[in-house]
Amino acid sequence: MSSNRRPILFVSYAESGLLNPLLVLAEELSRRGVEDVWFAADEKARPAVEAASVGTPVSFASLGDVVSTMSAVTWDDATYREVTQRSRFRAHRAVVRKSFVPRARVDKYRRLEAVVDEVGPALMVVESMCQFGYELAITRKIPYVLGVPFVPSNVLTSHVPFARSYTPKGFPVPHSGLPGAMNFTQRVANQVFRLRTLGLFMTSSMRKVAQEDNQVRAELGISSEARQMMARIDHAEQVLCYSVPELDYPFTVPEKMRLVGAMVPPLPQAPDDDGLSRWLDSHESVVYMGFGTVTRLTREQVGKLLEVVGRLSDRHTVLWKLPKEQQELLPPKEALPGNLRIESWVPSQLDVLAHPHVRVFFTHAGGNGFHEGLYFGKPLVVRPLWVDCDDQAVRGRDFGVSLTVGRSETIDPDDVFDKLTRVLDDGAFRERAEYFGALLRAAGGRDAAADVLLGLPALN
Repeated sequence: MSSNRRPILFVSYAESGLLNPLLVLAEELSRRGVEDVWFAADEKARPAVEAASVGTPVSFASLGDVVSTMSAVTWDDATYREVTQRSRFRAHRAVVRKSFVPRARVDKYRRLEAVVDEVGPALMVVESMCQFGYELAITRKIPYVLGVPFVPSNVLTSHVPFARSYTPKGFPVPHSGLPGAMNFTQRVANQVFRLRTLGLFMTSSMRKVAQEDNQVRAELGISSEARQMMARIDHAEQVLCYSVPELDYPFTVPEKMRLVGAMVPPLPQAPDDDGLSRWLDSHESVVYMGFGTVTRLTREQVGKLLEVVGRLSDRHTVLWKLPKEQQELLPPKEALPGNLRIESWVPSQLDVLAHPHVRVFFTHAGGNGFHEGLYFGKPLVVRPLWVDCDDQAVRGRDFGVSLTVGRSETIDPDDVFDKLTRVLDDGAFRERAEYFGALLRAAGGRDAAADVLLGLPALN
């Protein structure tokens, strides 16, 4: 770095699915000796950010406590059921209604303003879901890079008709779970999804929320430019997407978007893993089950999954990452299948996925997990949770790397067992996964992302 200060300020929510890719990038800058790197996030993220200082410091700037309306992990059970219900549009509508709370971001915006005043960043790196982050960058005219953990069309496709979109007319609407090649009924459903989303914002209740949003923007002095439908894309210096073009349906990706593949740190990420790697070494065929930090299984669902594990016992072992609070739903230890190992948390999911004995990743298909599994050449079985998960699931199926189990409140053990055994036994799934893994690795990941960042005019 030159003697002139060129601070870089990362901004993200503290939820791991959004935070982790930016942490990998911040750590890579630290490893390269880049100075004046800052990371603004909720206080909850402090330990993870401080751990990213592997070379030069990554300074943490607290944005205060987590605001429950802005974090799906803290939503109550009734809201969770609503946002993960079977109807994709109703689930999408529930997420919009729950998360569109204008006053919830006021304190975060003010706190970030204070950080910006203190740090004086030459460049901001903002997670794509962090609205207050890119709004402030646009308002203050600070160059920024947007980080995207989903397939590229997720942020480039309009949810409503008649609005600007970077994808062609008729492209699947985000959160619809519709395929690229649609029949007549699906094309109609795609257009209806857009119209219903537009209609959602025309209801009296949502109009009141929109009026409140206008008031909040005026109070905060947010630029009118930041309100445009594609503002976060249009005003970004660069968009870093942690995917590759081949994992989305065909369209022309804009020049400012760089697809760098999955953001993976140097491995092993956690060499001291309490014997987990030795356990993986001793089992030749392992199914890894991990459904992210948001999924909340019921006692019935846990029981059905245990039934599947037992049916796999003649040929396969299962490693299940099940949060501690959900382990209370398990039967007594002596009643668990003998081919099962349960962990409330694995020190590194990436280390697990990298292990050659892991044959299949049973996942909810969130953006990070979907790409990380394929990065290591692992085929997937998918139980989509919500929003982007359905979109990744349908692409995985169409590109031959995964099968999807029924998306409902109940779990059908026959369906899950069938999908797992088909993916385990049919080598074509692994071949396709390894093909996409090679593409994801060739995209450059953290190295390519850091090169893009450090080559921007704002830092030179």
